[in-house]
Parts: sequence; structure tokens; C-alpha cells
Amino acid sequence: MNATTAYAARPIAPLALEQLRKTDDAGRPCEPYVDAEGGDPLRCCLRPIAPGEHVALVSYAPLRRWAAETGATPGAYDEQGPVFIHAEDCAGPAPGRGEYPFARPGALRALRRYNAEGRIIGGRLMEIPDPATEGFDAAFAEAFADPEVALVHVRAVEYGCFHFEVRRP
Repeated sequence: MNATTAYAARPIAPLALEQLRKTDDAGRPCEPYVDAEGGDPLRCCLRPIAPGEHVALVSYAPLRRWAAETGATPGAYDEQGPVFIHAEDCAGPAPGRGEYPFARPGALRALRRYNAEGRIIGGRLMEIPDPATEGFDAAFAEAFADPEVALVHVRAVEYGCFHFEVRRP
């Protein structure tokens, strides 16, 4: 049974995906391939890659793209890193998904908090509990209790990979 989340996990926006499928945020051309094994997290659909899907590993700068939308100036906090996306247009996350993506109990996540200027103003290490939804809901409620927090990035601790973003409701 799917639990309902209190906050919306945001995938990479369609316009950004269109751009990333040509040239990534590091200026490199997209190099699609067929993933024979699957399992890695897709940031366009917020689900794991299925074996045999046509995907690409691209460099993505989520804070830079958010700053371009909002006029923020993150300065040195602007960073980019690898993410998996579908190599062609996709439908995005399944409607009524209901759960936070990539939420395997026991996995470690860093939740980075950013203010309206794009500066890190705190963060938290979280071991995903079981049930995961309640743990993420509590962590986001804690973050957004600070009125300066504009958005939270969820990243894997092991590799620092960007998983998803949650914006102030």
C-alpha cells in the first residue's frame, strides 16, 4: 500500500531534460546507451531504471537551474553532479505515486537546506526509517519550520548524488 507524502518530490523539469538530452550542465554532449541491468535512479521519472531502457548519465546542476528561475545567486554553492535520465522524452513520474522516491529503509541521505539566495543554511543526515514516508515527512517539516528555508535537496551520502528536490509548500 502506498503512503501519501506531505511534500512533493520534484523531478527534473521537462525543459531542463530537453536541454540535458543535448548538452549537460558541464557542457558535454549527451551520450545515450541501453542499460542492460537497470536499478539506478532516474531523476526524470523518480523511479529505478528498468533493464533494457535507453538512458543517459548527464551532469546536472539543480541549484543553478533553480537560481535561474528565481533570481537567486548561489555563488560557490552551485554544484553539478551525475544523474540518470531517459535518453528520450518520457511521461515523468507515475500519477498518484504517493511515496518518496529512492526511499529504501536503512539508506543514508543528506538533506541540504537552502535559503532564497541559494546559500546552504543547514542540513541533516538521515537514515531512512521504516516506514520511510513518515521519516521524510518529519525531516521536511523540521526543515520548513525555519522560515528562511526555501528548498531542500535530498542526496545519497555514499556518492553525493542528487535524488530529488522539495520546495517550500
